Amino acid sequence: MSTARTLTFEIFRYDPQLTGDKPRIETYELAEAPGMTVFIALNMLREKQDPSLQFDFVCRAGICGSCAMVINGIPTLACRTLTANYPDGVIKLMPLPGFELIGDLSVNTGKFMRELAERLQLWLKPNDADSDIHRIEKPMDPEEAAKLYELERCVECGVCVSACATKQMRDTFVGAVGMMKIARFELDSRDSRTNEDFYHVIGNQDGVFGCMTLLGCQDTCPKDLPHMTQIAYLRRKMATTIVSC
Repeated sequence: MSTARTLTFEIFRYDPQLTGDKPRIETYELAEAPGMTVFIALNMLREKQDPSLQFDFVCRAGICGSCAMVINGIPTLACRTLTANYPDGVIKLMPLPGFELIGDLSVNTGKFMRELAERLQLWLKPNDADSDIHRIEKPMDPEEAAKLYELERCVECGVCVSACATKQMRDTFVGAVGMMKIARFELDSRDSRTNEDFYHVIGNQDGVFGCMTLLGCQDTCPKDLPHMTQIAYLRRKMATTIVSC
């Protein structure tokens, strides 16, 4: 019977709330188990070796997006990443760049997403007639519902934000997650906003015209969302929109 190999984890450590603490890389070793994910390994390290290790998780099934981090240079979800994917057994973990650091591998994606929602007004703005809560909801065409469902699958993990070169260079760029959510409301027939309204939100270098099409969002999205398709769709829409002064 073959013995389990030993994994080496090189983990970024830094607690900004702890006076005198400095950023550093700490090394841990752990015996690999069959089917082990990076998430499982982190839990074992925290349980058996270092209870001070900070990282986030909720669902453990790739649905909540909480465990996003940079694994060997690539932003992704720890719960969906098998340790077997790394033949040399060396796994380096870093927090997602572009977000406020809470500690170690934990970042505040919630703050970013909340501010983005307020900035882009990411909520349905129905016509006045649709605002009557006593009216029966208008049926939606199944084809339209399917398109909206596809864009609603975003789990707000922040991976596309960290993988975006434009976002890392310009903090005001709304990123793929912002444009994906705008596309969702632009497609929704219940939303009263016009293309001109959306133009004032994303029709600039911080929106669709700032994307350099490097495909970082498309390549790393754990839900395989069509980021570039939606950005291209919005770009065509905004390029042909006549904006009144």
